Amino acid sequence: MRQSLLFTKTLKEISSDEISINASLLRRAGFIDRLTAGVYTYLPLGLIVLNKINNIIREEINQIGGQEVLMPGLTPKEPWEITGRWETEDALFKLKGVDDKEYALGATHEEVVVPLVQNYVSSYKDLPLYVYQIQTKFRNEKRAKAGILRGREFVMKDLYSFHTDEADLNKYYEIVKQTYIKIFERLDISKQTYLTFSLGGSFSKYSHEFQTISESGEDTIYICHKCNLAFNEEVFEGGEKKCFDCGSTDLEIKKAIETGNIFKLGTRYTLPFKFDYVDRAGKKQPVIMGCYGLGPTRSMGAIVETHYDDKGIIWPAAVAPFDVHLLILGKNNESIAKKAEELYNDLTQQGTTVLFDDREESAGIKLKDSDLIGLPIRLVISEKTLAADSVEMKYRNVDKFELIKLKEILKKLQK
Repeated sequence: MRQSLLFTKTLKEISSDEISINASLLRRAGFIDRLTAGVYTYLPLGLIVLNKINNIIREEINQIGGQEVLMPGLTPKEPWEITGRWETEDALFKLKGVDDKEYALGATHEEVVVPLVQNYVSSYKDLPLYVYQIQTKFRNEKRAKAGILRGREFVMKDLYSFHTDEADLNKYYEIVKQTYIKIFERLDISKQTYLTFSLGGSFSKYSHEFQTISESGEDTIYICHKCNLAFNEEVFEGGEKKCFDCGSTDLEIKKAIETGNIFKLGTRYTLPFKFDYVDRAGKKQPVIMGCYGLGPTRSMGAIVETHYDDKGIIWPAAVAPFDVHLLILGKNNESIAKKAEELYNDLTQQGTTVLFDDREESAGIKLKDSDLIGLPIRLVISEKTLAADSVEMKYRNVDKFELIKLKEILKKLQK
């Protein structure tokens, strides 16, 4: 993509109310734009990153049997009344239609997915079943802050599993747990992300969160480095703060972002809907559920919070909007421009994605913008490099650069 055609621009500064690293860098680099508190537009560069995160999640959930659907964001009042959450769920955005019928914008989708799956499941032969979506959610957060880490509108991957018994739920629960670890590895935040015990879930005393260390995080966790586990403060229930696994009291306290969570719901939502199946003996039994959330937009914010320096973002290769940032340094030089065009075309043809800075800007602006945007590799063509029949190559996460012969750069990037 030619940067001269990109309608967005980098910004020198943004409003002082954006105090989080992710909001500051993503807005300054032209990845997102804020409409109002907790509500953001994903600009071309940001949408590429978000789609890459979504696709990584999609690939891994498909591998464990997930079937993707897309449920409505506008939900009627009645199913929320059936579960008792119309009055108790204070994060719901509620509204009325022209016929005075009441609705809620989807904050979560148990009330939609249970009657949906109920339409297709009647026998033990139909189970287990795993349904998920990647969809926009709406929550009436009292404190929408920390950029895209906590919004009133955000993207969520929510997976729901349906089982005949607790043993089958437990088995799938462990599979999802390991799949989440793989997802965070692919997003390059696994080293900063801890499996965290928390209270919650209707079918077990504890549920699990995945917490990513960040000073912008709103949660406080206690980390046992011996076991590589963490614990929410509420889990200790006022007792001694020690690791559930090894018993150590040597726990490190950190601020963190909840990037994922998994719950054993049991029959919390199937009983109100009278969602039963017929077992092998011909008897009706309640369907048992699990639910598993993972936030793509929140993960995007967490990636930025853990991958930056004083110059800007440092995108992991798997989610970077482009593989390479190609810069022309030197104005009104036809030889430089011609060589850069040739390299841009050659890279694109071999499948390397390139953001080509062909703008008529100074070298200083181009280099600063490149660091701020944070693509994994920067290539520079200038009078100096052209004289050596070379291109200057620099990885975003290292300080030094190297001169690579133009005829060798394609092979090097392919590797």
